[in-house]
Amino acid sequence: MLLTQTTTPEDVKALDRAELPLLCGEIRHAILESSAAVGGHVAPNLGVVELTVALHRVFNSPIDKIVFDVSHQTYAHKALTGRAYTYIDPERFGEASGFANPDESEHDLFAMGHTSTSVSLGCGLAHARDLAGDSYNVITIIGDGSLSGGLAFEGFNNAAELDSNLIIIVNDNDQSIAENHGGLYRNLAELRTSNGTCERNVFRAMGLDYRYLDAGNDVLALVDTLQELRNIDHPIVLHVSTAKGKGFEPAQSDPERWHHVGPFDMATGRKLCPGHPSEPAPRTYADITGEALSAAIERDPQVVGITAATPYIMGFTPELRAAAGKQFVDVGIAEEHAVTFATALARSGAKPVFGVYGTFLQRAYDELWHDLCLNDAPATILVFGASIFGTTSETHLSFFDISMLGGLPNMHYLAPACMEEYLSMLSWSLDHREHPVAIRVPGIGLVSRPDLAPAEDTDYSTVRYNVVRQGRDVAVLALGDFFELGERVANRLTAEYGIEATLVNPRFATELNREFLDSLAAEHRVVVTLEDGILDGGWGERVACYLACTPVRTRTFGIAKGFPDRYDPNELLAQNGMTVENMAAEAVRLLNE
Repeated sequence: MLLTQTTTPEDVKALDRAELPLLCGEIRHAILESSAAVGGHVAPNLGVVELTVALHRVFNSPIDKIVFDVSHQTYAHKALTGRAYTYIDPERFGEASGFANPDESEHDLFAMGHTSTSVSLGCGLAHARDLAGDSYNVITIIGDGSLSGGLAFEGFNNAAELDSNLIIIVNDNDQSIAENHGGLYRNLAELRTSNGTCERNVFRAMGLDYRYLDAGNDVLALVDTLQELRNIDHPIVLHVSTAKGKGFEPAQSDPERWHHVGPFDMATGRKLCPGHPSEPAPRTYADITGEALSAAIERDPQVVGITAATPYIMGFTPELRAAAGKQFVDVGIAEEHAVTFATALARSGAKPVFGVYGTFLQRAYDELWHDLCLNDAPATILVFGASIFGTTSETHLSFFDISMLGGLPNMHYLAPACMEEYLSMLSWSLDHREHPVAIRVPGIGLVSRPDLAPAEDTDYSTVRYNVVRQGRDVAVLALGDFFELGERVANRLTAEYGIEATLVNPRFATELNREFLDSLAAEHRVVVTLEDGILDGGWGERVACYLACTPVRTRTFGIAKGFPDRYDPNELLAQNGMTVENMAAEAVRLLNE
C-alpha cells in the first residue's frame, strides 16, 4: 500500500510518476473508509485529492507555504504530512482535527475553519517573505464556495498589487455547500465552458494574471501545470475545474447532502443513525423550521427566508427552495451581506428570516451593529448550533453568541426552552415590526414541553420571565435549552436537601426583567443562573450585576471563555462545575453561609 509508505511530502516526491494516480486512489479510499466510520466532510475532500498530491509533489512544504480554504478540504493534505493514521487505522479514525491545526503539524500554518481567508493570509505570508528577503513560494487554495465571501475580494484586491510570487488556486467544483449563487459563479461557468478564454474574466479584471486547467482531477496534468508556475515572480490565479465528491457516486451526484455527513455505509451510501443504524433519523429543529417557514411563505408573500449557503440548517431542501421561489434567497457564503440584505428587506416592508450557525454569525458582527440594530430593522435571525453541545472543533465553537449580541441596542434575543416555545417565538417575530429579533434555536435536540409555552403568553415584545414552579429560599433561573438541566437542579434540591426551589424559564437571553428580579430578591436568599454558553459577558453576569446591591446571593453557571478543541460536552460542563450535584450543593452552601 503506497499510502502507508508515503507519509511526508518527500515521500511523494520519491514516487515514480506513474504511481501518483495509484496514491490518489488509495487516499480517496482511506478518506471514504474513515468518514464512513466517524463522519466528516466527504464531498469536498474527495474533490481535491489529486490537487493535494500534486501540490506536495511540486512544492516543498513547509518551506513553501500552502494554505487551504476552507480547511475542511485538508484530509489528503493531512494524510501526506504525517497523519495518514487518522484515515487508515480504525483505532485512530477521527484522531486528527477535521480542519487545519498548527498543533498537529508544521505543515498546517493556521487554525482556520471559516471561509474566504486564504488569499488574505497568502498576501500576508508573501509580504512577510519579501520583507525578510526570502524566496519561497506561497500557494493559497480557495474554493468550495469560498469565493463568495467578501474577505476573498479584499484579498484579491490586495494581491493584485504584490510584485512577487503568489499562486492562488481557485478550486472550482461548481458547488458551494449547496448550489452556487451569484454573478461571480456565472463567470466561472463561462470560463469553464470556454476553457478559460472568454472575454469576461473577473480575475483579469482585478489585475491578476490567469491560467485555466480543465483537468482538475488529473494528477499528472496538475503536476505539470504547477511545475510551470513554481517560483513565478508575480501573482497568478490558477483556475482548476474539479468534481466535488469525485470517485464516490452518491457524493458526486448529490454533493449538497454529502458536504458533511455522519457515519454511513460505504457500499450503499446509506446514512446511519449513530447507535441506532436501523432507525430513521430523529426530527430536528431544522425540520420544524422548514415546515413553519414554508407555511408562512405560502400564506404571506412578504416572508423571505435567507441562507448563507447552508439552507439545510433551516430545513429547506431543494424541493422546499424551489417551492418558495423568490421568497427564499441563498446569498452564498456571505454572512455579512445576508445581514445587511435582511436589513434593507425589513426596512422596505418585507419579513426576512436569516438562518445561520452561531459560529458564522460572528463573521457579521459589524453588520449586526451598524446596519441591523442601528437602523432598528425588524428582521428575524435564527441562530442555530449555539450550544456547548454544538460543533466542538475550536474553529467552529458557537457558544459566544450571548455575550456577542448582548451589547447590541434594539435587539431582542430570545432563548426558547422547547419546540413549542420556539415555534411561538418564530411566529411572533414574523409580524413584529418594531425591533430586530434573534432566536437562539435550542441546541440539544428537539424537546416537546407544551407546559413551557402558555397559549396566552405569546407576546415577546416585553421582557417577561416565566415562573414554572414557585418555591422559596432558592431560585433557579435556567436559560433556553438548559432549562431541563436547571429543572434537575431544582429537583435535586428538593430530594436531597428538602428545599422547594423556585424554577424560572427566563426566555430572554440578553435582556433583564428587572421588576421580576426585584421581587425575586425580596423573597429569596440565593439565585442560581444556568446558561449554555460562556460566563464572561453572558446573561448570568447581567443578572448577578443587577442583583449585586441586594442581599440575595447569586451564583452564575456557564463555561469559561477559551478555545477548547474536540471536547466532550459533559466533561466540559463538569470542569466548569455544571453537574447537577455540584450546582445544587453550591446553592445550599450559599444558603448556609
